[in-house]
Amino acid sequence: MKKSAKKVVLAYSGGLDTSIIVPWLKETYGCEVIACVVDVGQDEDFKKVEKKAKASGASKVYIMDVRKQFVTDFVWPMIKAGGLYEGKYFMGTSIARPIIAKTQVDIAMKEGADAVCHGATGKGNDQVRFELTYKALAPHLKVIAPWREWDIKSRTEAMDYAGTHGIPVVATKKKPYSEDDNLWHISHEGGILEDPANEATDDILSKITPPEKAPNKPEYVSIGFEKGIPVSVNGKKMDALDIVYKLNRIGGRNGIGFVDMVENRLVGIKSRGTYETPGGTILYSAHRELEEITLDRDTSHYKEIVAIKFAELIYNGMWFAPLREALQAFIDRTQERVTGDVRLKLYKGNIKVAGKTSPFSMYSEALATFEKEEVYNQKDAEGFINLFGLQLKIYNQIKRRK
Repeated sequence: MKKSAKKVVLAYSGGLDTSIIVPWLKETYGCEVIACVVDVGQDEDFKKVEKKAKASGASKVYIMDVRKQFVTDFVWPMIKAGGLYEGKYFMGTSIARPIIAKTQVDIAMKEGADAVCHGATGKGNDQVRFELTYKALAPHLKVIAPWREWDIKSRTEAMDYAGTHGIPVVATKKKPYSEDDNLWHISHEGGILEDPANEATDDILSKITPPEKAPNKPEYVSIGFEKGIPVSVNGKKMDALDIVYKLNRIGGRNGIGFVDMVENRLVGIKSRGTYETPGGTILYSAHRELEEITLDRDTSHYKEIVAIKFAELIYNGMWFAPLREALQAFIDRTQERVTGDVRLKLYKGNIKVAGKTSPFSMYSEALATFEKEEVYNQKDAEGFINLFGLQLKIYNQIKRRK
């Protein structure tokens, strides 16, 4: 007996998993399948993707360009927060999922669909990210997750299924990497990467030049910010998309932005992945440098705590959660004076600060100098230390008496 669903909107990428899902849905549910392709800047020929989706059995294909909204409404807030998952991951996949799922829900509502479907596996984080967005925006829609239902148990079996249904796929048994690409990053998982003892080879790289092959001469780049938001590159005002694309090119040719890590997935599994985030790495570095001179000590230190939680919320698919929205309000308040310019020196995968200025800089050369100055009375430090250390003094006096 076929399972119940009449019209399903599938988050379609044209990759291995979603390509075989179209015929599987029709065979299993006997339903109409509408493919929703969300353009978040992945390197893709969307006409070919549309043709492939229809050839696989989709009745209709939507190609939705949400790149600008992706950057301004999702990436920029993440940069302002400064959150990195487990101190390394720039969350290129994590931050894209809520806007992809939201767009999918919008199409489902427009088409009067009764179900949505995604191609995330039952072992990963993406299933959570997709489905939490569905629950937040359209809890009445039925959710179909084929990897939790069908008999296919591996990528090899998925490739075999594609072969029997005449569906061409990019992945091969010799190079079975699972990759997620968008304008912010590209991730690589699977294959030889599944063993952390194996070194990631240069053949997986697509956005960045291997540092050893990067130019022998350093390149300087200047980033301008207004209230924590990037607004210019090398003194030229640019819109959000142009900034990311330009910095991807600059960072890519200088070998900037490669991360290799074993991360803790939300479901409890440790997973080894490699990531290329050239422009994002430059932007995070520049933003952090600017905050050093524009934020006061207490706000800066507390924001570091908030950044960890903010990153966890994004990673765990909680973009539409009230806590994320509340933390965003705090973060936005901290960014009111994060305005200025940062100059960076890029060389063979490394980033070095080469100067930073801001009209709101709290740095005072007159106070910080080791030379003679008339602003700071060093004798005042004695009373400060006496008061600051009073509790420490009392505690240890009692300790010694005992």
